[in-house]
Amino acid sequence: MKRLKVRNRLQLMPLFLAAFAVFGIITMLLWNALLPELFHLPQISFLQAMGLLILFRLLFGFNGPWGGHHMHERRDPRLFGKWENMSPEECREFKERWSNRRQAWPETGTGKTNQDSSENNNSF
Repeated sequence: MKRLKVRNRLQLMPLFLAAFAVFGIITMLLWNALLPELFHLPQISFLQAMGLLILFRLLFGFNGPWGGHHMHERRDPRLFGKWENMSPEECREFKERWSNRRQAWPETGTGKTNQDSSENNNSF
């Protein structure tokens, strides 16, 4: 079974390389069409565009559409087991407690709570 997976991956390698080359061409064309005019940057070659793709992938991570873990795979099964076993009344109480906690958090940079700012904001 493992050997079959390795064989399938090797067969798909030319497809991945072709897709990577196409993304490199698109990156190069977009860069050369936009950035020299907007920001007075130099034009780049195909290899520089490929290097940019690798650099961005390293900087921003590998968990995009072609790999990595999705959020549903990282969930703690113990937490969701508790949630599934709650009665509707317990779920409602839990949601109320969390919404009260969220309202008590200060807004960014103001030092006021959400409740304070909603009382003072009568513009709506």
